[in-house]
Amino acid sequence: MDSTNRQQSEREVQRVQSNREELVERLARAIHKDGTAEPLAGLMLRRASSPTGLGHGVSYPSFCVIAQGSKELLLGDNRYRYNPAHYLIATVELPIASRIAEASKERPYLGLVLKLDPTLVGSVLVEAGHRAPRSQSAVTAIDVSPLDAGLLDAVVRLVRLLDSPSQARFLAPLITREIVYRLLIGAQGGRLSQVAALGGSTHPIAEAVERLRNDFDQPLRIEDIARELGMSVSGFHHHFRVLTAMSPLQFQKQLRLQAARHLMLGEGLDAASAGYRVGYGNASHFTREYKRLFGAPPMRDMEQLREGARERVGQGTV
Repeated sequence: MDSTNRQQSEREVQRVQSNREELVERLARAIHKDGTAEPLAGLMLRRASSPTGLGHGVSYPSFCVIAQGSKELLLGDNRYRYNPAHYLIATVELPIASRIAEASKERPYLGLVLKLDPTLVGSVLVEAGHRAPRSQSAVTAIDVSPLDAGLLDAVVRLVRLLDSPSQARFLAPLITREIVYRLLIGAQGGRLSQVAALGGSTHPIAEAVERLRNDFDQPLRIEDIARELGMSVSGFHHHFRVLTAMSPLQFQKQLRLQAARHLMLGEGLDAASAGYRVGYGNASHFTREYKRLFGAPPMRDMEQLREGARERVGQGTV
């Protein structure tokens, strides 16, 4: 019996290693230059030949796997690092910062992100006989867990479809459904269940997040939001921080500063005008908070971003 178990264990290890190698090979072939690509609807690939600086953006409900290299993600005060042995789940749209921590020309970073549709998650939840969370209390929106053999196998089969577009049309939705099911029965099943709950309009913290995202340039009145959601101010603060790893004020501040950065970069606005557009009445206050988040004052940050873009164009990586 011990010999049989040992042989099964060895075969499992070999299968996992084979799948990891195949995933690296197929992603490297699918995206042969640094950058991003979306070969299938909802499936984003990323390649990088060197580590990157901290980039700021917004998360969305997704399942993230790394074939080669490693990545670090920051949500509020929480820091997550993952690699080919782990996967990451995000459940809601939140301001985040991330960087590719390990990558080289010889061994480039290769990763994929699969968008999670709340409707699909809810459907699989019901068909699999899983109960939706009884409580509407929030869970942290992002976490990392070990990538098991069954989940890795499903990911590899999804990536294989990149070589067969005609089959992908029919099979990709089925494999995506399998991935969702495997996530539901795995370590993050409870968190994935929240994707369906947070995707609905009845979840109070989801309502608050959406409201703050839409009205980030307006004055923040916590008491009004808490009262409209039927929560105490302290209860609202607690549940909001559990989900987002930041206070409502920190959440609004990050959204404002990211929006201002996009306005300066995309529309060429000066710092004072961009700050005013996103809700800052004091230019000095805006500049201080901008530097605290992005590491440089607005104009210097713009110069660095544009210089980096010119270098990437010159290297043919954009």
